[in-house]
Amino acid sequence: MSHSAELASPAARRALPKGRARRVPLHILLPSLVAAAAMLVPLFYLALRAFEADPQTLANLVLRQRNLDLLLNTLSLAAGVVVMTTLIALPLAWLVVRTDIRFKRLLTVLGVIPLAVPGYVMAYALIGLGGNYGVLAQLTGVQLPRIDGYVGALLALSLYTFPYLFLNLRATLAGLDGNLEESARSLGYGNREVFLKIILPHLAPSLMAGWLVITLYVLGDFGAVALMRYEAFSYAIYTQYSGAFDRIYAAWLSIMLLAVAASFVMLDSLVVKRKLARVGTGVARPVKPMRLGRLRWLAYPYLALIFGASVGLPALILGYWLVLAPPDLSFFARVPGTFLRSAGAALPAALLAAAFALPIAYLTVRYRSTAATLIERSAYIGYAIPPLTLALAMVFFSLRTAPFLYQTLTLLIVTWAMASLALALGPIRNALLQTRPNMEEASHSLGHGPLSTFLWVIFPRLRRGILAGIALVFVLCMKELPITFLLAPTGYTTLAVTVFTRTSEGMLAEAAPFAAAIVVFSSLSVGFLLTKEGKR
Repeated sequence: MSHSAELASPAARRALPKGRARRVPLHILLPSLVAAAAMLVPLFYLALRAFEADPQTLANLVLRQRNLDLLLNTLSLAAGVVVMTTLIALPLAWLVVRTDIRFKRLLTVLGVIPLAVPGYVMAYALIGLGGNYGVLAQLTGVQLPRIDGYVGALLALSLYTFPYLFLNLRATLAGLDGNLEESARSLGYGNREVFLKIILPHLAPSLMAGWLVITLYVLGDFGAVALMRYEAFSYAIYTQYSGAFDRIYAAWLSIMLLAVAASFVMLDSLVVKRKLARVGTGVARPVKPMRLGRLRWLAYPYLALIFGASVGLPALILGYWLVLAPPDLSFFARVPGTFLRSAGAALPAALLAAAFALPIAYLTVRYRSTAATLIERSAYIGYAIPPLTLALAMVFFSLRTAPFLYQTLTLLIVTWAMASLALALGPIRNALLQTRPNMEEASHSLGHGPLSTFLWVIFPRLRRGILAGIALVFVLCMKELPITFLLAPTGYTTLAVTVFTRTSEGMLAEAAPFAAAIVVFSSLSVGFLLTKEGKR
């Protein structure tokens, strides 16, 4: 049943007493409106700052040849990452789901673990591999050219983001009905035709979803492209803002990047419209695993290459700097304090995001309307805006309207919550959809008002969804770099900022303890999520 059908069902319409069907309680409506209005603030102030230029200056800023070069560089990087992640994720998902290869559970874990190595940490590992003082030269005497530029950014981002596509493809392949393929083969289709005409169309929605997430991440990434010195939009925005102090041009670069991101979001909504669910009677049949046979001799080297690059390389580089060429012990002593500073901002941001996501979820599920739909969609603005663009817009907001917030921890926490509100909204909304509306009806019939019904009947049943949303936002903020780099108060260093600044200054050994802390924390978080998936 679709989301809209669920909300239009008789049970959903009976969720409230008669006469209250269209009257939204203030404790639900007001926080939802505040959250929706907050999401529009960055867009308003970004446009306000951009149009401060006179027409002649505006024409000079927008029509620069450099803007076209930045656009081509950014699109080239996004396209390259999409191609490379597909070449990694599709065969990996096929091996795990459709073949008789051994250790499938281990391969799945290894296919997800790269999410624990953020793009800037992967860039740190690649930078530390080559050059005169690279780890490879120190251990073996073999000197590789220093990895940077387009190739470096492409490798760093691809090795970090391919799990997003792998998880989508794995889920779709596992749920595909084997009857479809058997019917096609009974009609004389060969393996190639079955894949192109049956399997690939069913994988199209998963491919598009994964490509969209990866593309939006690449468009907004700052750490990897900055460390690799690759001239993409995000890197140009930062250098223009911090180096040239031309904030009007930085605003226009941000608007251009936002337009590119919005174009991909709109394109994704238009491309895949076909319904791919089975409509026949009978029970769906699982697909019999394909015997690899001699192909094992190709599969295992391929897996070794992928996991060696995405998991083994960061482990090797961090191990070298931590064990064989460790920094001064004072850097290890700074890790706990830096971790606590990161968590001290990430936890309030996660709680704030969940606090705003809860009324929005309740409004859109129990009081479905056009206005509720608009409020729900506004929650995704912060997630769709490239992080550096969002941070720059909040700088403009604080300088013009609330200067007391500039360079404060409060502004960082609020911006983190805005950027991650969509992550908190999903689990809470799903939990609410699984809560029967007649429980609220029974509470109202016993004399309880909307507020007491929400607190004592609904809220306890949303606890797991709320905790899941808080956990997702917390993990994201612990690794977040672009927003932190622009908005963190002077002297307030997080793990991500410390890794970036030390690496950009060539202090790889000093960055290692902080990078290791990020990888360990993220690995534990990914492992926890995989454990929960296994239990379900």
